[in-house]
Amino acid sequence: MSTAGPVNQDGRDSEETSPQEKRASLLSHLLALRKVLIICAAAIAAAFFLVFYLLINRLMDWIIGPISARGIEIIYTAMSEALVTKFKVALIAAVILASPIVIWQVWSFIKPGLYPNEQKQFRILFFVALMLFLMGVTFCYFAVYTLAVDFFLIQGDGLATPMLSIDKYVNFLFGFIVPFGIAFLLPVALYLTTRIGWTNAKMLTSKRKFVILGVFVLAAILTPPDIVSQVALGVPLCLLYEAGILVARLTKPRPRE
Repeated sequence: MSTAGPVNQDGRDSEETSPQEKRASLLSHLLALRKVLIICAAAIAAAFFLVFYLLINRLMDWIIGPISARGIEIIYTAMSEALVTKFKVALIAAVILASPIVIWQVWSFIKPGLYPNEQKQFRILFFVALMLFLMGVTFCYFAVYTLAVDFFLIQGDGLATPMLSIDKYVNFLFGFIVPFGIAFLLPVALYLTTRIGWTNAKMLTSKRKFVILGVFVLAAILTPPDIVSQVALGVPLCLLYEAGILVARLTKPRPRE
């Protein structure tokens, strides 16, 4: 077996690379990274102006729809609150709208450092993670969020008149649905830890009762303080954990060098 070290494109061993060449390589990587960041920032900025000047009113109507449908008016308590909230929503929408460009730029930056089989695995894993995140957000908004809204309104019925601030309502909405999207990435996280060798199906099965307890504690932290949203997040997480165990059974740890 040959014991020669890695060879550069010019045929020399990597150990023979001069400090000047290493600095030049680092500089080229930094310049490439700067280009990626500039393009991503420009894409988000362009999307922000597009959303803010053309789509923001429709987005705000969609966001406050669950409250407006129940006959409750949204108010603002500070002069700049409505405008700042529109900026916030437009920025989030701009990031989503520009995400294909951002993802492509990031992929173009890291692709040269991956082997062909790693590139294929990364594409599949990224696609699965994206689909799971979107499933979590969609499931939350259409199946859980309306239940949580009704729960809160029922608790205050006859006690006080609801006067919801637009900023606090938007923060509540995104603080509610984003944890669901992140939580749905659990099977991907378990696949990665199993692939690295940190976990395996037997260990995950033996720790099930502790994980269930931890899941509901995490659900209590990530969601608003009500039993409906906590159960609505905890139960799907437990099901996703079971799916992660199945994924771990089908995953072989990466051989250690």
